[in-house]
Amino acid sequence: MLKLIVGVKGSGKTSRLVDELNTHARDAERNVICIERGNRLDLLVKHHIRLIDISEYPVNSLDQLLSFIAGMNARDYDITHIFIDSICKVAGVKITEVNLTEFVEKLAALSDQTNTTIYGIVTTDITTLDPSLKKYVVE
Repeated sequence: MLKLIVGVKGSGKTSRLVDELNTHARDAERNVICIERGNRLDLLVKHHIRLIDISEYPVNSLDQLLSFIAGMNARDYDITHIFIDSICKVAGVKITEVNLTEFVEKLAALSDQTNTTIYGIVTTDITTLDPSLKKYVVE
């Protein structure tokens, strides 16, 4: 299952993501991962959440991010939740320069195939979001 947290800069998307992270990490049966650029969430999330600083890896596009996530699932088949702290920032791209719809559809398919719940932040005004993506948006 894929879920998108959408909003403009400063609208509280990251705090919502942190709340979801910590909620899902309470269950010891879950294997929760958060992909971020930098180390800004270190002090905000529970210690057993695996934080991945994507800047340590050669990920510079949405396709490379998708491949990275697929590779994580190939290695660790027991991942239950993946959180992406701002999809475009993690991929190193600008939302205006990419086909976000194509990426989100591929990510949703990967999520279903691996039985992994994926949350991702998209920084944009929800009214400008492609209508086909609104089914993934959580309020």
